[in-house]
Amino acid sequence: MKSTLKKLLPFAVVGVISGATTVGTIQYFGHSANNGDQSYFTSAANTSFVGMNTATTGDDFVKAAKTTVPAVVTIKNYQSRTSSRASEQDLFDFFFGDPFGGRGGGQQRQKQQQQAPDNMPSGMGSGVIISPDGYIISNNHVVAGANKLEVVLSNKKAYIATLIGTDPNTDISLLKIEEKGLPYLNFANSDNIEVGQWVLAVGNPLGLNSTVTAGIISAKGRGIGILGSQGKASNPIESFIQTDAAINPGNSGGALVNANGDLIGINSAIQSTTGYYQGYGFAIPSNLARKIVEDIKKFGIVQRGFLGVASLDLSDDQQVAMYNKQKKANLKAGSGVYVTEVTDNSGAENAGIKNGDIITKIDGTAITDFADLSMAVGSKRPGDKVQVTYTRNGKENVTTVTLKDQKGGTSARTKADLSVTEKIGAEFTPLSDSFKTSYGLNSGVIAKNVAEGSEMAKIGVVDNYIIIEINGKPVNSQDDVEKALNKYQGNVQVKFVDEYGRIYTKGFKMP
Repeated sequence: MKSTLKKLLPFAVVGVISGATTVGTIQYFGHSANNGDQSYFTSAANTSFVGMNTATTGDDFVKAAKTTVPAVVTIKNYQSRTSSRASEQDLFDFFFGDPFGGRGGGQQRQKQQQQAPDNMPSGMGSGVIISPDGYIISNNHVVAGANKLEVVLSNKKAYIATLIGTDPNTDISLLKIEEKGLPYLNFANSDNIEVGQWVLAVGNPLGLNSTVTAGIISAKGRGIGILGSQGKASNPIESFIQTDAAINPGNSGGALVNANGDLIGINSAIQSTTGYYQGYGFAIPSNLARKIVEDIKKFGIVQRGFLGVASLDLSDDQQVAMYNKQKKANLKAGSGVYVTEVTDNSGAENAGIKNGDIITKIDGTAITDFADLSMAVGSKRPGDKVQVTYTRNGKENVTTVTLKDQKGGTSARTKADLSVTEKIGAEFTPLSDSFKTSYGLNSGVIAKNVAEGSEMAKIGVVDNYIIIEINGKPVNSQDDVEKALNKYQGNVQVKFVDEYGRIYTKGFKMP
């Protein structure tokens, strides 16, 4: 017995000392004078959790939620069940994958949707009111293919919205409802956010209205390749804010706000193997979203500046290895963007940038990967000047580049300046005579690069459909399409053939 006590005595002493130390620590912090961040252990009425980035949880989250919830809306997308393959695609399959893990559930859900009544929405997402007169920002993929868009406020009041404009390259859309005095959110400067900062995601996931989730910013400047690979972006800009605040289908287009309730991002996608939240959500930075909205409101279209280079992301080991194999090169993976080609008469060529240069900074901001470059340049307009820092043969150089649009212009364009094919959202290539003979056609052009949400997409035209006539006139080239609709106003009639040889005649109002 005495032997047993001797063995236990050291543990008892350690326990007593540990208890005394804990009590002493509590007493010490509990009596610290004039310390606004009270001890976690005290029972003071004004106790709060430890602050992060000067913002606390608790009441501050309540205030932020009360500010944000009334300004976040539900968006219901109604579209024709039989219009096209594109409209049959579940909106959220694009951005959330197949919740059934590739076991055919997505196809079954599409079949159920096609059989649903016309008064049922094809998809639902979220949006954020950004002005008291009814402007609402959301995702492009939330509104894509819609014949009608219904907006439901947090107080259950519903409106039919007008789609002002969209941008597949950033996955942003702008809507408008006719109302005044609405609650709205202010844009914060997303350049000032920090990893580790508390954020709230507010939206309507899985049919649950006005849902608030909390988390932190877990990374900035994320490029995940979703807009180009799964959307209809021709020149995607991906520099997402990554957060661990829970985001699920239906959150798309909703708000990511800081602890003050200011808008720092528009929730857009998750990275998941199941289609549901697994720890990573992605939001479009508010600075980029605000620029896109301002362009759409002012010009009717997005003003996009380009350097005029093709590039290789040196931070991507696989891309570098593949490039080295194909070109028999010996590039080393690292930081920066390697210039593989310079476009003739581009801003980059005019500024002296050459193949083999490595871009390391734009306007003094480090460019570590392609996401950084696309954000730094893609958020600018034609005619803007940027300072480009690059290395050539190991030597650092600095030059000023005047950005141009894709047509080489340096001034802003409006909808009136667009070509017919740009307005209707498709390009066209001629059919060969042998093809016409084989299929008994006297005319026709093949639709290419049909833009998501465009007029051609809305009537069911997708890539490789054949356009036979426009407004009753045969078309055999892109020039024929341009001539048929140049300066035309009013309803447009399009006769086209799908991949099964079925002929449709549908129409839209010329934008």
